[in-house]
Amino acid sequence: MEVPILRFLLELVPSLLIGFWAGRRHQTLSTRLAEPLVRFGVPISVMGLLLKGGLSGDMLQAAGLAVLAMSLVLVGAARLPGLAELVSPTLRLGSCTGNTAYFGVPLALAFLPGEALPIVIGYDLGATLMAWSLGPLMLGGQVDGSQRLRGLLSNLAASPATRGLIGALLVLMTPWSASMADALWWPSRCVIVLALMVVGMRLGSIHRQGIAPVARPLQLLRPLLAKLLLYPLFLLLLASLLQFKPLMVQAVALQGAAPTAISLLLIAESVGADQERAAGLVFWSTLLALITAPAWGLLLRSQF
Repeated sequence: MEVPILRFLLELVPSLLIGFWAGRRHQTLSTRLAEPLVRFGVPISVMGLLLKGGLSGDMLQAAGLAVLAMSLVLVGAARLPGLAELVSPTLRLGSCTGNTAYFGVPLALAFLPGEALPIVIGYDLGATLMAWSLGPLMLGGQVDGSQRLRGLLSNLAASPATRGLIGALLVLMTPWSASMADALWWPSRCVIVLALMVVGMRLGSIHRQGIAPVARPLQLLRPLLAKLLLYPLFLLLLASLLQFKPLMVQAVALQGAAPTAISLLLIAESVGADQERAAGLVFWSTLLALITAPAWGLLLRSQF
């Protein structure tokens, strides 16, 4: 049981610590690296992971489940007893948008067999499309129906996950898809390491600037509980209710245990809304997930 935890922590913690150190010394470094990473690195990573895992029915099911689960949370979470704080679009989106690519993939590789990779990639793709397409609309406060539709289509087309998917589909139509999958595998993993460093840089920058009173753990307690405990449990129950196979249930629940994605902060900064709480949710959920995510991994391994 100790080996998966060590593997997971050894892959994440050094990258996060290096990034945290660099972010405290150079506050703007993460901003300079994030733009080319999102524009070029993330599509390459998504394409490499898709080519390695293959476009399968499991992948499509996982993507559909991500869209369904996030839609249910975004529509109904704030109506549940004790979760009234999730009426905030930022906190509601942050409670179901996880760092699945850069935290969830290493988590799955540590605790699940290799056959789970297409499921993990599919979930990440569906969740990423939801976050990047609906996030700017929710946090930006657009209300006009035609503007929402145009914004949705624009953000969907510009999504790095969409570009990665299109690239993978184009490569799969060529006779070199197998060799391209092998060639892109390690660059994809390097993008994950670099992205974790960027996350660490953002955490270091946030820590140096100081945590705003509205972004301290007690003020974000319910959104943190919703993201790290309730959302993985919700995915576990939803996938079980839909009678997915055990590996699918494990994989999607484990992805739900990932901390709030850095994309929430990027979206909040891009629209100039609720940046302090977005930063706090990313910061505290990432630190806490170093404990809660492996705990979910051990629990799921013992139950299936």
